[in-house]
Amino acid sequence: MLVVNETNQNDVVKLMGNAHSKSINDVNTWIYFERNITRGKLHKLGRNVLQTNNILELKFDKYGILEKKIFYDSSNMKKVKYTDKKTVNTFTEKSFVDKFLQSVKQKMYGNR
Repeated sequence: MLVVNETNQNDVVKLMGNAHSKSINDVNTWIYFERNITRGKLHKLGRNVLQTNNILELKFDKYGILEKKIFYDSSNMKKVKYTDKKTVNTFTEKSFVDKFLQSVKQKMYGNR
C-alpha cells in the first residue's frame, strides 16, 4: 500500500515495478499506466475495446519519500486539456522519389 510521507521509491519499485514513464521536467515524478483491452462483442465486429484506462502519478521529494499520489481514471481524463501542437520530424520524411520507388516495389512484389 502506498502511504504518503512514509513510502519511499524503493518500496514503490518492490510493490509496482519500475515506472512506465518519468516526467520530462521532474525526475521525481513517476507515472504508471493501466490499460485493459478486450475483444468486442458481435455488435463491435470483434474490434478491440478499451475496458479500463487508468493512470497513477506519484511525486517524490528530494529524499525519495512519496509526497503526493494522483489517480486519473476515464472520468478525470476528460477534464485534462491537451495541446493541438504537433511535432514535425523532417529526418524521417521520405522524398518524392523514395515514395514513388516504394510504391513501385509494393506493386511488383505484392502479387506474389
